[in-house]
Amino acid sequence: MDIAIFTFNSFAENTYILYDDTKDCVIFDPGCSNSDEKNQLVDFIKANGLKPIKLVNTHCHIDHVLGNKFVSEKYGLPLISHKGESVVLAMQPQISAMYGVAYDPSPEITEFLDDGDVLHFGSTALKVLFTPGHSPASISFYNEESQVLIGGDVLFQGSIGRTDLPGGDFETLAKSIREKLYVLPDEVVVYSGHGPSTTIGVEKRTNPFVKL
Repeated sequence: MDIAIFTFNSFAENTYILYDDTKDCVIFDPGCSNSDEKNQLVDFIKANGLKPIKLVNTHCHIDHVLGNKFVSEKYGLPLISHKGESVVLAMQPQISAMYGVAYDPSPEITEFLDDGDVLHFGSTALKVLFTPGHSPASISFYNEESQVLIGGDVLFQGSIGRTDLPGGDFETLAKSIREKLYVLPDEVVVYSGHGPSTTIGVEKRTNPFVKL
């Protein structure tokens, strides 16, 4: 499995494309907010001969959904996320206005994932982990074979997702990290929604916000 990373929009959000040797790919949290960023995404997909088959949001805060409509229409994909993020997605027109961010309203979530489900693409399987706290129903995606986690805004290098937004709660987030992420092998690489990647082992030992 391979991972392409793009940092988009004024929030410096990480968008991920996961793909394997079948050339099927999944686009996670498309934050592309202007034509240049959209072209970066499309050009990479075209240059590598990839076939987008799924559009997924780890959660539905504004910085993670700015490119949802574009990707959905460009590749004919429904939006996949946790059902509990629907209420968050519905708030984003107001949130975008508050931040002064241009927003093409996202399609609604029409395919739902929950804890323990498996998301398949090509020859790759991603286990769904329910990791709320930063948002009401955030989900993370674990590939055991590659020891990779797509974690959204749950756990960062030396930090955690903020919990002061609607639906956020520190104790819930800390529980998600301890019970769903810190139980993974130390060598698992965490690809977060912002900033550089880290590993489970490093965060278990050094994260100042959530200790094992």
